[in-house]
This record gives sequence, structure tokens and C-alpha cells, in this order.
Amino acid sequence: MKIQVFPADTRGSFRYGWLEANYSFSFNRWYDPSRMNFGLLRVLNDDRVAPGGGFGTHPHDNMEIITIPLAGALEHRDSTGTHGIIKAGDVQVMSAGTGITHSEMNASQQEEVRLLQIWIFPEKDNVAPRYDQKSFPRETRQNQLLTIVSPDETDDALRIHQEAWLTLGALKAGATVEYKTHRPGHGLYAFLIDGSVQVANGQAYTLQRRDAAGITDTEQLTITAAQDSELLLIEVPMH
Repeated sequence: MKIQVFPADTRGSFRYGWLEANYSFSFNRWYDPSRMNFGLLRVLNDDRVAPGGGFGTHPHDNMEIITIPLAGALEHRDSTGTHGIIKAGDVQVMSAGTGITHSEMNASQQEEVRLLQIWIFPEKDNVAPRYDQKSFPRETRQNQLLTIVSPDETDDALRIHQEAWLTLGALKAGATVEYKTHRPGHGLYAFLIDGSVQVANGQAYTLQRRDAAGITDTEQLTITAAQDSELLLIEVPMH
């Protein structure tokens, strides 16, 4: 197993008034040539949006975009005619494909929104744009790993146009879970939303809140929570 740990304080960080953003990979005004992507994972932004603020209408194309609210509620509108609210416990996917415009606004004038925004390169360009969202209650991932995004029609996850899997876990202190990659040669990007965990396959590495680890050359990973923890795992092709 090869692993590179990315401490939370090594991320790019910017304040835009209505937005506090932390970037795991080069994005917007933050550029680090050593932090461009992890395989086909291009973006993992950790955002806080002030009450009444948000991302005005803007375009995307040929990208699989996943949004995971951690607190508060986000109002979505796009050029396919979709309009809805996503909140903590929900997950949103959008295949930008041939081109789509959308906006994401804080649905509240009193409370901030905290969210993760993830971009993954698609396996095929210029697909028809599409949008979907689904609720994944916390109890469905208590002391286990729950697949929330997948290319596989046999599970209950949201679909994307890539051989990539996103998994959430809510682990009590002392709980241990195992993760097995779906394809040989895939990499695993582990992002600790909250808490403290050890990730191991022979040698153990500790992650604290908002730390991440890029893991390759392994098909299995053991994760043990040192305290109550929330974890996101992103499995992607590396080429």
C-alpha cells in the first residue's frame, strides 16, 4: 500500500465574504502544481456559505459533480428545469455533459450552509446533462460504509458516468470497518469529515478532522475510529 496524508491545514483556503472555501486540489485562486488531482478526482471543496449567499448561475460541461451538504439547506436551479432543496443527509449529482448552467444558493437567510463539492472526470464526454438527488439518512451508515454514488445499476446509489464510487461512514469510537476496492488499480481518497480514525493495511496512519489520504496499490483498507467520526471515501481510476 502507498499512502500520502494531506493534513487539513495544507489545503488552499480563501475567504470571499459570503463564502469560506477550503480546496483539496488547485482551484480558482489557489494553485499548487503538486495538488492538481487524485487520479480522475479533480475537485474536493469544503465550503461554508453565509446566509443568503451562494453561487449564482454559471456553466459547466463534461464533469460529474457531486454535492454533499453537511449542515443547512441549499437551493438548486439548473437549465434542465430542475429546482429543489438539498439538506444535510441528502446527496446531489449532476452530469454536466454537453453543457449545463446552474445556481446553488443558501436557502436560509439566518443559517449558514456547509457542503462538500466534488468533481470527477467522466468516462465519456458530451453525454446528455442530467440531475438527481437522494436522501441517505445517517442511521443507514451507522458503524458501516454506505455507497452513495456509483456507476452500478445493482445498488441504491446515485449514478455517475464514471467507474467511481463514493462511500460515507458514521463510525462510533472503537468501530472498525473494511473497504475493498471495486476495480484493480483504482485509488482511494479518504477524507475525514469529523473525528479521528486510523487507516491501515499493514501500517497504520492517523487522520484527524478534515485530513485526507490518497491511497494506492491496495485492494483493501481497514478503518478504525478513535472517536466518533464521519468519513468520506472516493474510489476512482488513477488514469
